[in-house]
Amino acid sequence: MNHVRNGGDLVVESLTTLGAECVFGLPGQHALGLFDALRRSPLRYVGLRVENNAGFAADGYARTAGTVAPLLLSTGPGALTSLAALQEAAAASVPVLAVSSQIPSAGLGGHRRGYLHELRDQQASFRDVVKSVHTARTASQIPSALAAAWESALTAPYGPVWVEIPQDVLLAPTTVPRVTGLRAEPRALVPRPELIAEAAVLLAEAERPVILAGGGVVRSGATAELLRLAELLRAPVASTFGAKGAFPWEHPLSLRSWLEDRHTTDLLEDADVLLVVGSGLGELSSNYHTLAPRGRVIQIEADLGKLESNHPAFGIHADARRALAALADSVPANAPDGRAEAAAADLLKKVRARIDEQGLDLEQDLLAAVRRALPDDSPVFFDMTILGYWAWSAFDARRPNAMHSAQGAGGLGYGFPAALGAAAATGGPVLAVSGDGGAMYSVAELATARQLGLDVTWLIVDDGGYGILREYMAEAFGEATATELARPDFVRLAESFGVPAVRSTPENLERDLAAALAAPGPSVVVLPALLRMFAPTHLDPTHLDPTQPAGERAA
Repeated sequence: MNHVRNGGDLVVESLTTLGAECVFGLPGQHALGLFDALRRSPLRYVGLRVENNAGFAADGYARTAGTVAPLLLSTGPGALTSLAALQEAAAASVPVLAVSSQIPSAGLGGHRRGYLHELRDQQASFRDVVKSVHTARTASQIPSALAAAWESALTAPYGPVWVEIPQDVLLAPTTVPRVTGLRAEPRALVPRPELIAEAAVLLAEAERPVILAGGGVVRSGATAELLRLAELLRAPVASTFGAKGAFPWEHPLSLRSWLEDRHTTDLLEDADVLLVVGSGLGELSSNYHTLAPRGRVIQIEADLGKLESNHPAFGIHADARRALAALADSVPANAPDGRAEAAAADLLKKVRARIDEQGLDLEQDLLAAVRRALPDDSPVFFDMTILGYWAWSAFDARRPNAMHSAQGAGGLGYGFPAALGAAAATGGPVLAVSGDGGAMYSVAELATARQLGLDVTWLIVDDGGYGILREYMAEAFGEATATELARPDFVRLAESFGVPAVRSTPENLERDLAAALAAPGPSVVVLPALLRMFAPTHLDPTHLDPTQPAGERAA
């Protein structure tokens, strides 16, 4: 049977020409023309079982591969099911390119023709979530729409984008020539020279400079520039939860990532110049908005909406790498006198003493066991679970872009499917960490892992419920409601999918994880354990925001 090229072919040709090698998704009736075209393309298809998990997998691939991850979806319910994953990509600035089918062209524009999957305005459901929205109403518009979306996704700040194409356009024969010359050139976000010059003066004159590195440092590949500037200024560096690995964990100037600790907040506040790079100083990065800097704040931020959104600052709208490089070229080197290193060591000593007095040896031992078992070159993806919350503060990623979590939007079910996407990018091994509640969002993807042979080890910490919510509710209200969960035997469940699984103990976790990670293909390690979080410091009455109810803490 001779095939007549159609709109679906234009999509896969365009994506291939733009540089895509792997696509994620789930087929549906309106998108069949698109999925059929995949078999005539060199694109590798990774099919998930649930659209939201497909979105998380694309997110994990994009973070790991450092490029755009196409996500192919069908109209209406299929598209809408991906919203939570796209929200995480938006919050974490991850370049996911969602390509969705639409109802036939005759139903667009608000007509109510009763098509399957019909929405009055499908774009409206995504416009407030993604970075940009694009529509191809004819076959000739498909390459340009995809190129514009690709460029948008990779222009700082990175983010997810949305392209939709009507069913009839995907299926209709086309005479548009094969796509070969398509290009997308992300725009460079260059700092203005006068802003760099003024910021360099402020930093050179500072007596107690401190740097807070955000996720934008990792996304822009600015870790070398950050290290150079910190050593020139003799400035201690704290890393946000999204910037794990941005600064060497054991460096004498490292404050690590203890942002949910008042000692760190106090040191940041005491800086006479606080340089914030690639962070909007949001809830988690500001110790739940208790941070109140007393000195000058210089903020380098690619997202214009985040620039000075929480604190007045000397704002520089720029890519982190370009701005840090320009600053490092402009500031003189401060003579090392040991004060900054002593301040960093003193802070970590205070944090250690505060944690140690809370009797949390089990939690610290488990996180250390995970770190020892995980190869240095293997990434880890944490779900929203207590061990993941510990990892935000206490886990040494050892290199940039090696630890990820869903702390951007905070949705459950991220860890395992995102790890599958990372394994598709690297070949593995990759580690995913979930609680039993979050794991139930993703168990269907055990079939994906087995079918595709993806090298992911999934650690499920089973505490019989939504552990962190149980703890929050007990603290705030005296008891927890709706947090206790019936769950399956995860070992037998994994084995029913043909995935090897083992039930571990705290004493054997390092051994069991290391063995699972060393074996090719998917595996599951189940750890029955009841974990606790360290006490928060933002609820200290001397620092409470009087407009917030007592006991409130973000989940």
